[in-house]
Formats: sequence, C-alpha cells, structure tokens
Amino acid sequence: MAQAQGLGKRYIKAFFKGFFVAVPVTVTFLDRVACVARVEGASMQPSLNPGGRQASDVVLLNHWSIRNYDVQRGDIVSLVWSLGLQEGITII
Repeated sequence: MAQAQGLGKRYIKAFFKGFFVAVPVTVTFLDRVACVARVEGASMQPSLNPGGRQASDVVLLNHWSIRNYDVQRGDIVSLVWSLGLQEGITII
C-alpha cells in the first residue's frame, strides 16, 4: 500500500514538472513562431471559404515572417483589432 502511494506521488510530481515546462514553451511558441486561427465569413472569398460554404477554414498564422519583415505580395496578413484602442483614436 505504501509503495502504491509513493508511486502515485512520483507520477503527480512528474506531471507537474512536465506541466510547468510545457506551458511556457507552448505559450512562447504561439506568441513568437506560429498559431492556428479560424477564418469565417465571406470577407476572404474566394481565397478562403470558397463557394460560400458555411464551414470555416483553419489557417496557420506565421508570426516569424512578420518579425523578419518577410511579407511578400499575395500573402494574407491578419490584423488584430482591440476595442481598447478605439478609445484612443480620433476620427476627423
């Protein structure tokens, strides 16, 4: 019985060690290298969501190319609109 408790503690300890390593690595990867996004709606047709279908497309957003200014003609660029920014913008 005591041996089973020791084994359980080892597994829990190993899980938390892996968790505390995997989470920062994953967050850094998604922030600096690439992330996956879903594209919905007709705004990107015919390149994405061809034929007006209701299903969404899944794309890989490459953050690395943007950081190195490696954007070329024909590339699709994704921008993020923050509602907090709207307060600081004055439209004349």
